[in-house]
Amino acid sequence: MLFNSFEFFIFLPVVFCLYWFVFKKSIKSQNVLLLVASYVFYGWWDYRFLSLILFSTFVDYFIGLALGKTAETSKRKWLLTISLFVNLGLLGVFKYYNFFVESWIDVWASAGIEMHASTMKIILPVGISFYTFQTLSYSIDVYRKKLEPTKNFIAFAAFVSFFPQLVAGPIERATNLLSQFYKARKFEYKYAVIGMRLILFGLFKKMVIADNFAPFVDDIFTNHANYSGVILIMGAVLFAVQIYTDFSGYSDIAIGTAKLFGFNLMINFKQPYFSRNIGEFWRRWHISLSTWFRDYLYIPLGGSRGNRMMQLRNVMIIFLVSGFWHGANWTFIIWGAFHALLFIPLLFFNQNRKYTDTIAEGRWLPSLREFVAMGITFALTTFAWIFFRAESVTQAFAYIKTMIVNSTMMSFSTKMTYLTDIKPLLVILGLFIALEWFGRDRIDFVNPFLKKYGVVRYTVYFLMVFLIIISFKNDNTSFIYFQF
Repeated sequence: MLFNSFEFFIFLPVVFCLYWFVFKKSIKSQNVLLLVASYVFYGWWDYRFLSLILFSTFVDYFIGLALGKTAETSKRKWLLTISLFVNLGLLGVFKYYNFFVESWIDVWASAGIEMHASTMKIILPVGISFYTFQTLSYSIDVYRKKLEPTKNFIAFAAFVSFFPQLVAGPIERATNLLSQFYKARKFEYKYAVIGMRLILFGLFKKMVIADNFAPFVDDIFTNHANYSGVILIMGAVLFAVQIYTDFSGYSDIAIGTAKLFGFNLMINFKQPYFSRNIGEFWRRWHISLSTWFRDYLYIPLGGSRGNRMMQLRNVMIIFLVSGFWHGANWTFIIWGAFHALLFIPLLFFNQNRKYTDTIAEGRWLPSLREFVAMGITFALTTFAWIFFRAESVTQAFAYIKTMIVNSTMMSFSTKMTYLTDIKPLLVILGLFIALEWFGRDRIDFVNPFLKKYGVVRYTVYFLMVFLIIISFKNDNTSFIYFQF
């Protein structure tokens, strides 16, 4: 079920009313309702994949219980190994099997040896990368004795499958989300209001900006050979906007929906395009994934400790794995490697933690130096997005080559026609950037100006609702990160 679908507009109020008016007196009954609702939400795509979530849930639940009953190091390692093998094994088969087979054939083909191997037509289960990492974090934390194993199966199953963030995050830790299933939830109006604002803003990002930019991005990337370098640069910038508004829009809706039920999810985005270097960008982009890799892979590898070669190794591993997590394509690996190359100089010169504050904090506008740094960072991340968006490495390099070599401008009339087509979107984008800038680092997006002037605030709300309604599409365009 999609957040931007008619079905969800019915589903959410029904579950909300049952949750607060029918089952409000019992935590257990509320958890059962959330579990059933989550399975209905996920099974709306393909009910057969519910068996995978159930299997992972059972495995890690009983692994957790077993870890709680033994202090013997060797047994605990074996139990953790089982959890890793089962979860990563399922993820590997469904997401990477064909990639490895095809890559193996290509390697031999490059040596002049033709091989034939069967690949399977495997449908990638929606959200498998997200809920796999979520349930793995539970097993690892119990193994590390940072978390007591739960004996409440309903609460644990609801934690694994919690529908607001099930298919595209944020990737929650059991230390934060699971514990909330044990506590009584009380409806609080102010948090519900924040939740509704986030849902509204998320739908605006997705349906008004991302979905309307998508046709232009698809056209430019598909027909890149027919366009000038200027249009290709514009295509890369539009995709940077599309993927941010699409993914952060999902996160906003997820966090807002969770608040309606009395749950707090972690912030997943903090205006990443206002970053002043790549280090800051990764502290603001897909935070739940980057911190997951930091805590469960980077730090265990040694982090920034050790000599320069060890630091280099660890950074390369973390970014390559991050790229590979996104999909079974060499384009994602190159995207990760490119970010690693941008990050390594910052690490070596101790600049990776330079910017931990909010840009232009306490000021209306950034300084010239901040503006230039922000522009350079955005340009580098946008260039990297070309590999992320391309269907293949060949297409990515062809796109870049055309962008650089074909510097001949399109005819004036053609250029103006293209700009005229997207002009209304650029106006909306400008207003969105203003909202993001003046409300930076605020999860409810209500900046001081909107908070002070109620008339303006409700005018903005009305405008967003109006634009969402006229942007509604019957095909219910899915979110980009559903494919990961």
